[in-house]
Amino acid sequence: MGKKTKKKKLPMAYQPIGFVLGWAGGALAGMAFQKTWKVLRHEDDAPDALDPDRGWGEVLLAAAVQGAIFAVVRSAVDRTGAKAIERSTGVWPTKEKGGRD
Repeated sequence: MGKKTKKKKLPMAYQPIGFVLGWAGGALAGMAFQKTWKVLRHEDDAPDALDPDRGWGEVLLAAAVQGAIFAVVRSAVDRTGAKAIERSTGVWPTKEKGGRD
């Protein structure tokens, strides 16, 4: 009975941890994107979709690179957090096997 209760409560307890990990991962991904853009284009600022001085190609390239970096960092942070919870509690932190997406 103790294990069933633990499994039901753990996902709720993981939510604040997941939130903090998500926030930290987002900040890390943002920094990684800025550095990557600087290497790719030798510019400090990536184009914004509403920037009238940038072309479609530049804007879409920046969005694709940013999206890829954010997805990789998010997956790495989520997986690391879940594995840490599993190691410390013996229980995977989500109810179902599928992920967010």
